[in-house]
Amino acid sequence: MEMIIILKVNSLFLKIKRQKIQDYLTQLWVSVGGREITPLREVWLIGPLGKVNGIGKEFVYQLAKEENLIIEESSSSKGLLSSIKDLNLSTDELAKLDEDIIDFYEHTSDYDVLFSLKWNPLFKYFGFLVGKLFSNRINQLNIPANNISQDQIIDNQIIHLISPDNKEVKHTIWFRTFKDSDTVLYSGIYSTCSIPSGKTCIKAVFPLPNGSATVILSPEVGSNGELILNSKGKQFGEAGFYFLLKNLKEEYRSKYISTFHDRLVVYKKNNDLGAIQNLKLWNLNVLTIQYKLSRRKE
Repeated sequence: MEMIIILKVNSLFLKIKRQKIQDYLTQLWVSVGGREITPLREVWLIGPLGKVNGIGKEFVYQLAKEENLIIEESSSSKGLLSSIKDLNLSTDELAKLDEDIIDFYEHTSDYDVLFSLKWNPLFKYFGFLVGKLFSNRINQLNIPANNISQDQIIDNQIIHLISPDNKEVKHTIWFRTFKDSDTVLYSGIYSTCSIPSGKTCIKAVFPLPNGSATVILSPEVGSNGELILNSKGKQFGEAGFYFLLKNLKEEYRSKYISTFHDRLVVYKKNNDLGAIQNLKLWNLNVLTIQYKLSRRKE
């Protein structure tokens, strides 16, 4: 069901043009339950926002056109980070971090990725519902609703959006699709940010209609040289999961989801590189995703 609505909520004007009702209700939830933010004050949280139509790959083209940027999709080596030093780890942590993990973050596009997952049975229907109402339609965050025990191949692409003036990288997009179906698993804009405490975190922005889902991940190095990225915070301004929305008056609202946590551990075991991702809601494990990472042979 599509709707055209102009609504005033908490002095905010929302316009939902030719949107599905579920998108409208999600944005209303953020507007009513969230807080007003300003881009200059919450610069650590702000990132590109999605349009009503076109998330997936279409969003890349829209963003490049909107900001007058050049799309660089060449096969040359690209990383999520230009340097691991961008994380501002301590000297001891940097020395302890495994060199292959550093190589993965600095040359991400050179790696093949295998993917498997296991749902907590209590949340499997929730995964199916999210896919049915949102993910399949907007071509974003298409996490399969069924367990996958046999590894699936993920096409792993780093896209840079570059300024035509000084050739500076303005946005780094990690675009991941299932190789057998071309379905978008994740399309996110990755960068680092400094949260109010001064801690440097990884910011992953996933565009949604008229807004985004943004995950702020705090990095640390484990005792075995693994990189641990954790979104577990307690309040707005800390690591965690945020919904952002921009209305017709160019005003922003954000809702912090303190009960949802994302923990990613990138590790090396027996010379094999891998990662395990745990998503939790109300301290209950929702699903576990396993990644196998291997550097492509030249």
